[in-house]
This record gives sequence, C-alpha cells and structure tokens, in this order.
Amino acid sequence: MNLQGTVAIGRDPPRPALGRDAASPTQNIPRGIVFMIVTTCLMAVSFAISKWLVATYPVGEVMFVRSAASFAICAAIVLPFTGIGVFATGKPRAHIARGLSQSVSQTFTVLALSMMPLAGATAIGFSAPLFAALLSIVWLKEKAGFMRWAVLVAGFVGVLIVTDPGADSIQLGALFALANAVMYGSVTVAVRGMTKTESANCLLMWQMATMTVCHSVLLIFGFKWPDAVDAALMIAGGVANAGAQYFWTRSLALAPTAAVSPFYYFLLVWSLVLGYALWGDVPTIGLLVGSAIVIGSGVALLWHEARRVRPAPRP
Repeated sequence: MNLQGTVAIGRDPPRPALGRDAASPTQNIPRGIVFMIVTTCLMAVSFAISKWLVATYPVGEVMFVRSAASFAICAAIVLPFTGIGVFATGKPRAHIARGLSQSVSQTFTVLALSMMPLAGATAIGFSAPLFAALLSIVWLKEKAGFMRWAVLVAGFVGVLIVTDPGADSIQLGALFALANAVMYGSVTVAVRGMTKTESANCLLMWQMATMTVCHSVLLIFGFKWPDAVDAALMIAGGVANAGAQYFWTRSLALAPTAAVSPFYYFLLVWSLVLGYALWGDVPTIGLLVGSAIVIGSGVALLWHEARRVRPAPRP
C-alpha cells in the first residue's frame, strides 16, 4: 500500500499485523494513536531521504533500492510466519494492477519532492481521500449529499491555494504531487473490494514484490554507483518505509480508523521541520492556509463517512 495518503474512508481496513494474520484481541486506542504518530515520523524520514538522494542519483535508482529494501524487510518479518503461501490468491491480476498503480504513484511523489518543498508535496498528497470520494461518486455512482459536496469543494480550494498555479517555480512539481493524489485516490476506489477476500499480509507482500519489479524497470533510465554513505541512506529509506507500513498496520489493528486517522496529518508537522532543517524551506502563508483547509476537509470527510457507515457487530 501507498503510505502517502490516508486510509480508505468509511470503514476499518483489515486488522492483521505484520507477521501474523490474527486480529488483535483487544483495542488500545492510545497505543494506536502513538503508532500512527510513529508512522508519520518514519514516512517523513523516508520522504526526506528520497528528496535528498534524487538531487544526486536517478529517480529510478532511488525508487528501486527503497522498494527492494522494504520488500526484504517485510519478507523477513512475514514469511517466517506464513511461508510462501502468503502469495496464494485468486486475484493475481488485481494485485499486479494495484502494485503497478502504487509504483507509479510513489514515483510521482518522489518526482514532486525533487521539484518542490517537502511540506508542499506532502500537503497536496493529503488530497488523495478527496479524489477517492469524488471518484466514488463519478465511478461507483455513490450518492453524495450537500455535506459531502461542500467538503470536497472546500478541500479542492485548499489544494489550489497550496499549489499556487501562478508560481512557475513549483508548478511542475505540484502537478506531479497532484498526479500522485489522483492515482492513489483511484486505487483506493478500484481495490476497495479486495480487503474482503485478501489478508493484510497477502496484500502487503504482493504490493512490495510488484513494486520492486516495477521500479527495477526504471534502472534503464540511469544508474550511478553510490558511495557507502549514500548506499546506506538508500537502504535506510527502505527500512523507514517498511517500518511505517508496520506501525500503520499495527495502529489500525489497535484502534478504529476514525480514532487514529486524524493523527496521520502529523506528517505535515515533521515535513515542515525536516524541510526547514535540511533545505531551509520556510512555509508560506499560502501553504499553511491551504494545508489547514485540506486537512480540515479530510477530517470532516472522515467524520461524515464514519457516521454514514455503521460498523459491523463484533463476534
């Protein structure tokens, strides 16, 4: 799964944690919140490492090493418990399509990071749930009342403020960030039914394997042998990405989506801090105002959808 967005709106995703396919027997909302905040820290570190490296190395090389390292870490944790049977599925084409879409989505994100401030790309990525909701209305013919449309319109106004279409210096990077948000939103809608039949570990391993293969193709566009420090940074980016996946999964296993998802927006805080510390990026008023609107719209949409969907009774 792609960690540059929020979880699917309106219901809890599958609960198994990495290494097991057993649900957590009890909820622990405070711990789930802490795990979600740790997730955002690791994601911000992974994004910052990618942004740092693509200034020197080809995007395809950075993406491949990150995906390969993430796949290796996840395999080392999951396979001892599940064996190769974790890949057993009746929907191989759906898994491949999902992994391919995620590969393109993450590549767009790193391209955006190479062209604009870390916090700006992060803020635009927060619009993915808005695009998912819009596509659900257009594609799945879901009904949308006044509240849903109002939230979507407000959210997209926030995106326009963040992207600042008149600023040529960030226009191309903003377009890549928007492309990531649109694609991730479409993937959320397209694979919504997969969680009913596929375990979290199956989804994870198929995604990691497919992304590694897809990003390996990008190596034909360039490769530069890294020195020891940069090689370690590339691997560290993959480890941070895998760690974010683990804590994200554990967070959702311990608490309802509506309880922990708002804390995903801490990612912007860490992005602002790292952007200033590493590149001297000072957030503009437009970025702060637009981000606040996008985040507020995302939280409002999550709250609205959670009220519309009653959770299934627990056994």
